[in-house]
Amino acid sequence: MDYSIGIDIGGTNTVIGLVDEKGNVVAKEKLKTRDFTIVDEYLQAITAKIELLADRVKEENLILGVGIGAPNGNYYHGTIEYAPNLPFNGIIELKEILEVLLLKDGYNLKVTVTNDANAAAIGEMIYGKAKDVKNFIMITLGTGVGSGIVVNGKLVYGHTGFAGEVGHTIIDPDGRQCNCGRKGCVERYASATGIVITIKEMLDNSSDNSVLRNIDRDKITSKDIYDAAVKGDKTALECFDYTAKQLALGIANAAEITSPEKVYLFGGLSKSGDFLLKPLKKYMEEFLFSIFQNTIDIELSGLKEEDAAVLGAAALCY
Repeated sequence: MDYSIGIDIGGTNTVIGLVDEKGNVVAKEKLKTRDFTIVDEYLQAITAKIELLADRVKEENLILGVGIGAPNGNYYHGTIEYAPNLPFNGIIELKEILEVLLLKDGYNLKVTVTNDANAAAIGEMIYGKAKDVKNFIMITLGTGVGSGIVVNGKLVYGHTGFAGEVGHTIIDPDGRQCNCGRKGCVERYASATGIVITIKEMLDNSSDNSVLRNIDRDKITSKDIYDAAVKGDKTALECFDYTAKQLALGIANAAEITSPEKVYLFGGLSKSGDFLLKPLKKYMEEFLFSIFQNTIDIELSGLKEEDAAVLGAAALCY
């Protein structure tokens, strides 16, 4: 049986998976991305994990290669370029460095790189709900907001390799400062980070009672906001409504360019269920140009959160 190794590089965690030809993640290794500040040390740690997984099947099986989904991953160049949510700056020659490190240890493996959300889209297309869907948008709601856009059955990379950055489309030019250097990007409102910023602003600008006031301000998480919403907390519910409205604006703008059949949501914040989905669907219909209204379904990803990007990255090896 053939195997490939898929790597999901996130702003918080890095997951390395050994994937068989049937799309089963048979083994995993993890790293805390935020534990590293020196890129060489980080890449050496990834190399060690790749080799550990490869050794599990090297006797009788073929490792096709290594696929990587990373923030600002450039499919054309094999690089990570100025990723705002990673602890490393500038351009990282990911493909070149990893191939050299692996070859030095006797592993002749080709490395392919793409954007992390693009990898999730490929995973959805090959192994998830989008098997028979030719036009869709994958939205990843994690530390930031990523997206992968598929048109006519093909992932859109564009001229530079960075096409499909819905999270960095601007919905308020005078809005919140984004880590990318601009203001008002979708991800500063609709990510796990963004929703925490929103709840703090709401708590500051209101005297309403909220269970969230019992939590240290600097320790509030998106999970805390969800738990409060489950209890019917008014401020938490308003926070989800506001978050959904901003995300709907970003998705509606992208949808009017590509006319997708489906929009899939993936990542931690998508687990909020109807607290996010219900207002998101309502606002998106309001924002859409009339010819696009009632033509787009919004659904949760059909893959396990921890597997979608790994599977998509591994599929780059085929």
